[in-house]
Amino acid sequence: MAIFNLGSVNIDRFYTLPRFPGPGETLSATGHKIGLGGKGANQSVAAAKAGAEVYHIGAIGKTDPWVRQRIETYGANCKFLREVDEPTGHAVIYVGPDGENMIVIDPGANVKQDSEFVIQAIDQAKSGDTLLLQNETNLQAHAATFALVKGMRVIYSAAPFSVEAVRGVIPDVSMVVMNAVEASQLCSEMGMTLDQIPVPQVLVTLGARGAMWRSNETGEVIEVTSPKVTAVDSTGAGDTFVGYVAAGLDFGMPIRTAMEWAVQAAALKVTRPGTADAIPTAADVKAFRG
Repeated sequence: MAIFNLGSVNIDRFYTLPRFPGPGETLSATGHKIGLGGKGANQSVAAAKAGAEVYHIGAIGKTDPWVRQRIETYGANCKFLREVDEPTGHAVIYVGPDGENMIVIDPGANVKQDSEFVIQAIDQAKSGDTLLLQNETNLQAHAATFALVKGMRVIYSAAPFSVEAVRGVIPDVSMVVMNAVEASQLCSEMGMTLDQIPVPQVLVTLGARGAMWRSNETGEVIEVTSPKVTAVDSTGAGDTFVGYVAAGLDFGMPIRTAMEWAVQAAALKVTRPGTADAIPTAADVKAFRG
């Protein structure tokens, strides 16, 4: 089995702050670094570091070959990562003293996906493979429809949240993933509760509290708790969780087992500064779990 991910790729610029600035305030950073990120790349790297076979579908600027090399170093196959004239997407990430963050994104090449190229890439998948999607690229709904026809599992992260994007994708989704804030926004915008969302499975990440999964076909609910850690940087924790869940399901794990593995990986991630570069490997998670 394999995981295909139509996902964003960003160059992340981190600024460590003593606190978040107020409106109109200038504040000096205590640290700065550049790394690999983007919800899509983070999820691909997480699934690859978990040990899954991963193919990343996306686009980057022609002037950033190191981005492709970095993703490949972590084990994801980038033969479906196009180079385009548009600059690589980038994010400015402010990290506070408690590990919480504020993020501003310029999508760049991420929203320059080519329809024919995306379909050709997904056409290499087999029935039972997984397609990951997020809202940082274009063509999510197009990809989901084609993947469903091929018999793939479609896992969709409804972030950054957009009710219009959700409505376009959700008819062809196997599982929608949201954090608690996004779940509240979706229920409010669609005028329904989680159990009424027209999708087979809903997965809600709850930060330090863990995660909750619900089958909207059977009504079954599973909750898992997260280990207590001292957070350094929460950036990419949700993507780490999604990548590990996808890998676990790809390996044939029951959903509870995959979630328990994923919350351990996400908890370990927040103890490390950075995004894709800081995502733990399966061996790291095993050692962390003891």
